[in-house]
Amino acid sequence: MATPRSTLLIACGALAREILALRQAGGWDHLEVECLPAHYHNTPEAIAPAVRAKIRENRGRYGRIFVVYGDCGTSGALDRVLAEEGVERMPGPHCYEFYAGSTAYAAMMEAELGTFFLTDYMVRHFDRLIVEGLWLDRHPELLGQYFGNYRKLVFLAQTDDAELQEKAAAAATRLGLAYEYRFTGFGGLADHLREVAAAPVEASAARPPATASPAAPPKRNLSLSRRRARTRRRNVAV
Repeated sequence: MATPRSTLLIACGALAREILALRQAGGWDHLEVECLPAHYHNTPEAIAPAVRAKIRENRGRYGRIFVVYGDCGTSGALDRVLAEEGVERMPGPHCYEFYAGSTAYAAMMEAELGTFFLTDYMVRHFDRLIVEGLWLDRHPELLGQYFGNYRKLVFLAQTDDAELQEKAAAAATRLGLAYEYRFTGFGGLADHLREVAAAPVEASAARPPATASPAAPPKRNLSLSRRRARTRRRNVAV
């Protein structure tokens, strides 16, 4: 329920299950959660304008608004929006680092730059997000374009689920990658949300926005060269 003493979490839909589980376990009834579609990660240019719209829709209804996203492939666009709107977000580039922790994530990337990560959510929806979302079901020849620079798939597991482990191993085979399993639990996501839940809530949610031009509607970008560049730098924004 929106009150001046509550906090709104604007979150990626891929984190919804974990956020709600943490909220229940922590008894954080003053945290309200609204999620944006997880498939925005296939068109990351959609994320920043959608977050802005959600902030403006809820400004004044909550004592605080906090965004549970990394940069998530927006190339700084999300941070620019949040600076204009006076809202903070989770630190870090993406949920892989949230879960694994900065040190462990950096070590994995140092050991093998060509690592593709999956979380519980991504394993559950692998066919929709990866196979169908990247058109691999219709154009299997794209597999090498998207994943040719990868060598390993690492499943960062939030739960100890044998069925998900089996599906993740099958996904690695489908992509032609070596497979590694790492149990992370909720990792840094839990730590940061605990801090948000404990923080005092002020009477105003977000300052009035700075003057900014309306963002153009997002367009689906399937440029292979841009996608390959993104995947090499940020492990594909999905």
